[in-house]
Amino acid sequence: MTTLTTAPLAPLLDRLFEQADASSPTASPAVADLSPEEHSRLMRSKTDYLDFYGRLKDFPLAVSRETGALLYMLARGSGARTIVEFGASFGISTLHLAAALRDNGGGRLITSEFEPSKVARARDNLTAGGLIDLVEIREGDALQTLGIDLPDTIDLLLLDGAKALYPEILSRVESRLRPGAFIVADNADYSPDYLARVRSPANGYMSTPFGEDVELSMRIG
Repeated sequence: MTTLTTAPLAPLLDRLFEQADASSPTASPAVADLSPEEHSRLMRSKTDYLDFYGRLKDFPLAVSRETGALLYMLARGSGARTIVEFGASFGISTLHLAAALRDNGGGRLITSEFEPSKVARARDNLTAGGLIDLVEIREGDALQTLGIDLPDTIDLLLLDGAKALYPEILSRVESRLRPGAFIVADNADYSPDYLARVRSPANGYMSTPFGEDVELSMRIG
């Protein structure tokens, strides 16, 4: 048995995933009225992301159940003790990563979220899941909050915030990624610059698409 598959976390995740499945951002007029071209532009924008994600503050923007399981397995299997997450939202991915830390014997997970209401929800969910003691939630723009006071060595990085910022966030933590560290980027197709970087072995990574919407990379340099 694992923390992920037992109470209080397992029933909490079931409930959160059910809520996420029933709460599509496309139901929001602020998003539904966007043309496909405008939606894609906003997803790739390095300047309009605060406004775009502000429109989505009431939606969980959760990873899939499969990606959640992948996160737990990668963190648990690699014996991760230090994890950094860009984009907590309601904390569903955070719960999976923190569960792996608990089962690895402890550690530190630093996560970031700029929307105050989502910070509050994530904190409540982590408290309900019995994992808040392992997590530091940094509120604000991750370009600032993840640019200071990071662990000397990082075992796993999850990128699941504003897609256009993936290269900038990677640059802030890259020097601390240990050889063999995993980087999981959700919806990375919206960040072609990031994909070009991690798919080039010359930059010190091995990388491959995983499933329909994840890029899984490993630090080799």
